[in-house]
Amino acid sequence: MIDNYGSIIGEKEIIELKSIAEKLKGKKILNVNSTFKGGGVAEILNKMIPIMESMGINIKWDIIKGDADFYGVTKKFHNALHGVKENFSAEDFEIFLQTNNKNIEKINLDADIVFIHDPQPIALVNAKKNNGWFWRCHIDLTNSDEKVYNFLKQFISKYDACVFSSPYFSKTDIEIPQYLIFPSIDPMSDKNKELDDKLIEKVFFDFNIDIKRPIITQISRFDRLKDPIGVIKAYKMVKRHVDCQLVLAGGGADDDPEGAKVYEEVLEEKKDDPDIHILMLAQNDILINALQRGSTVILQKSLKEGFGLTISEALWKKKPVIASNVGGIRYQITHKYNGLLSNSIEGTAHYIKQLIENPEYAAYLALNGRNHVKENFLITRHIKEYMLMFLTEKNKDVIYF
Repeated sequence: MIDNYGSIIGEKEIIELKSIAEKLKGKKILNVNSTFKGGGVAEILNKMIPIMESMGINIKWDIIKGDADFYGVTKKFHNALHGVKENFSAEDFEIFLQTNNKNIEKINLDADIVFIHDPQPIALVNAKKNNGWFWRCHIDLTNSDEKVYNFLKQFISKYDACVFSSPYFSKTDIEIPQYLIFPSIDPMSDKNKELDDKLIEKVFFDFNIDIKRPIITQISRFDRLKDPIGVIKAYKMVKRHVDCQLVLAGGGADDDPEGAKVYEEVLEEKKDDPDIHILMLAQNDILINALQRGSTVILQKSLKEGFGLTISEALWKKKPVIASNVGGIRYQITHKYNGLLSNSIEGTAHYIKQLIENPEYAAYLALNGRNHVKENFLITRHIKEYMLMFLTEKNKDVIYF
């Protein structure tokens, strides 16, 4: 499988990846997160693990399992870590700890390297022995609730190292080694591979969307932090001046209990505008690929964002992107070079109108975006940096200087 990427990244890079992978053979690596489907973490792991297996690495993936109360608490954690005001009781923290402790008994954590993703399974580190433990934080911690962060920090300190998606998210009060590793997209996956024009046209026809008129699209789960209401408001401002349609497409994640509520709020904001298309999609990568490729402008109007996979997906497809000037997005987009960064609904509307009316400028941004993703955000680079991190920590007494 890894050899298939030679046409994109070059054969020398493939040889280097295989050489690094040789050093990890005989070691067992276990990834643990909170869901097998829905959200960027699951998407990355679904693509990454088969590629690493193709290089002879023994790598597995499991999830922490909990009830509705646990996922309710972890959603509140998620919101609070993004700076949203939430109220917590002592019972909330007890539910979190009890669920993690139960999973310590259920998950086989006897691997040479245990890689924990995000806060939900963070307390599994209580089972740490002499093996290597790494914590990957995929979210923006810059304005995190102090109570929740301090609660989690007691577990972070037990890891051998942690990984962030942006230098902005790094914490000065964490004493273990911290790595900066950007997330990635798989250019050969169903979501990112080239598609036939007729297939793209059929997808839009099936959803009753006129592909010949300008289309503004945001692909994201229905989450308030993705600001779907703000997207609709920006579209309505643009609509006063230029003809356009809006597509808000996404689904839910198994570990997100708020998705259905947000979806209903979006339908209410849509009202009776026939040019607003709200699509609740099952996991269908070809469908999302087609929606991105057939759109005129791609949005990612997040209020908080560790890293926007949909931004890199769209740029890889040479689509112009307007995104919020927050979090890890600022490392994906250089304003007015490979995309546009906005700080408000009004600014987003202004840039949408600008791109619709100036297709040559839109194409310039999109081409630069494609090159930026190729150089920085492909899954092969991501895998390489993970492998080097594992090897670095294993041999840190030898190579630290």
